[in-house]
Amino acid sequence: MDYRSELEAGRDAFGHLIRVWHERNGWSQRVLPALAERLELGRVHNSQLSNLRNRKLASPGPELFVALGRINQLLAQEAGAHGVMGGLAEQLADQPELLSALQASALPLLADDGMALGPAQLFEIFVGLRSLPAGFDLRIQAAEAAGLSAALAELFTAGRPWRLCREPVLAAYPVEKRQRRERFAEVMAGQRDFSAEELDAELNDLRLTLAALGATQEEELSADQFLELLRQKARLLEQSGRDGNSDGLAEAIRRELQVERPGG
Repeated sequence: MDYRSELEAGRDAFGHLIRVWHERNGWSQRVLPALAERLELGRVHNSQLSNLRNRKLASPGPELFVALGRINQLLAQEAGAHGVMGGLAEQLADQPELLSALQASALPLLADDGMALGPAQLFEIFVGLRSLPAGFDLRIQAAEAAGLSAALAELFTAGRPWRLCREPVLAAYPVEKRQRRERFAEVMAGQRDFSAEELDAELNDLRLTLAALGATQEEELSADQFLELLRQKARLLEQSGRDGNSDGLAEAIRRELQVERPGG
């Protein structure tokens, strides 16, 4: 790969990383700029984040990487399973909207060795000198999102009606944020599909849901193995749909009527 291709791949990877970081935490684009300004960690602008996410910012200044890296390291030190705590929460007490967002979720970006990505590591990703951490390098394509969503619903309900599975599946889903829980329930009910970005951000929690349902042990499936399982199931569902004839639903309904009809 020549240096131009390396730089292009790096920008693509970094944009993907920023998108998934926001999605996994349910943050708006205002969170990181506000946090950087409040703690005087450097300047981050909403427009910069938007352009990074869309691969339109080719040459950001070093201050951006310093600010994002310092924020990430701080979150790794100060945030727990239920968002920011202790001293950082006290520092943000005069910013209730920002504090609320970070108490809802403040997951840092971690390398494969569990260490928080700092300014230097983020810059290396941007210029293509460092690969994304495995947990962020799933790259779900937009074209497969609907099929994966259907496969997910089929897996978690074992093909049963959602109304019969709703309570145990929602109890197993580990996310507390209301918006994400509602979205998950809609996907399970077949009322909508996850987008590729949403699936990328949800995948680890969906893997934990499968374990909480008792179908696997948490350590049995990594995020990428779980994704491959969903892809295989999506292919099977697509194949069964192609193999079925156009009057398959009508035939199935007629069979149900024959079973249920009194004296039939």
